[in-house]
Amino acid sequence: MNSPLNQDTKKIRLLSLDVFRGVTVAAMILVNNPGDWGHIYAPLEHATWNGCTPTDLIFPFFLFIVGVSIVFAMETQKADPANHRKMILGALRRGILLILIGWSINLFYKHSLTHLRFPGVLPRIGLVYFICSLIYIKTNAKYRDWIFPFVLIAYYLIMVLIPVPGQGYATLEPETNIGAWLDRIIFTSNHLYGRTKTWDPEGLLGTLPALGTTLFGIIVGTCLKKTDYKNSVKIKRLFSYGVAAILTGLLWNIFFPINKSLWTSSYVLYTGGLATIGLTFTYWLIDIKGYKKLAWPFVVFGMNAITAFALSGILIGLINFIPAELNGKTVTAGAYFYKTTLVPYFSPNDASLIRAIIYVLIIWVMMLYLYRKKIFIKV
Repeated sequence: MNSPLNQDTKKIRLLSLDVFRGVTVAAMILVNNPGDWGHIYAPLEHATWNGCTPTDLIFPFFLFIVGVSIVFAMETQKADPANHRKMILGALRRGILLILIGWSINLFYKHSLTHLRFPGVLPRIGLVYFICSLIYIKTNAKYRDWIFPFVLIAYYLIMVLIPVPGQGYATLEPETNIGAWLDRIIFTSNHLYGRTKTWDPEGLLGTLPALGTTLFGIIVGTCLKKTDYKNSVKIKRLFSYGVAAILTGLLWNIFFPINKSLWTSSYVLYTGGLATIGLTFTYWLIDIKGYKKLAWPFVVFGMNAITAFALSGILIGLINFIPAELNGKTVTAGAYFYKTTLVPYFSPNDASLIRAIIYVLIIWVMMLYLYRKKIFIKV
């Protein structure tokens, strides 16, 4: 069986949620594995700082899905307080395991604790998953509806009002904002994102608004799970949530810019609104209208989402451990394939994209094997 990150309940399973999760994971693998980082189409790159590209939607979409999945996985057990302790311990175990998997992948590439990056995608997912599970288990929908805006407003006030030590004023610039300062204090430059050393796009303070993204998913999941709502009511309500969040995010963007690396409150609302509309449309198309024939390729990814993502981070390293010779020089097997099979026949950007697509398909075939064997790895 899957963990709540990949699982709904046995009684009610949304195929649309599996599809939406699968599309998101496939996109994650695609944008993380181009053939050449110097040749990437603009939509497949992150915004340099402020702004939002399609690639900047992927991580918040996944955290949003985590929130929806928490509802479908935990609602039945949550009804009995006697289950709470076991549920919390289970969520803690899964959260820690996700963090350890993330660190293990980093150690796979750099066999040294001295420069191990502590923040990261999987550590953030693990931390956010545990905290939001705890909130969901111990609160009702009314309280969560208040916690969500409180988190976003609190983060905004922290970022724009608290002076950064050493400079005496608040700033939203990459190296000098309060979050970057905190990361350097807690993790030191040895354990931050390797390309910067001075700040991390998955920094500790950014976990606060990331909670907001997952809480948004919990709010949407709660609406989807209601049995006393007609489907038409759910669709209208969720579509309204999505549009309202997008408009509020764009308005907030005027004085608190949409920014993935800072995970600004405007970014939470904007991406959460788009995720809500995306999931609502998928729910209407697949679970209500019954268009399921083309869903299964994405379900293959969606049923083993964390496994697919973790494997994609390791497999590329294994491939690159294999040496090959090209023009008298030793290169990796991956580089050899790319430069001899794709580069001579396609434009630089096309070759880079095709190589990323091939890698996604390789991971998909592995997940297809697990899917057909009914192996759904529990995290």
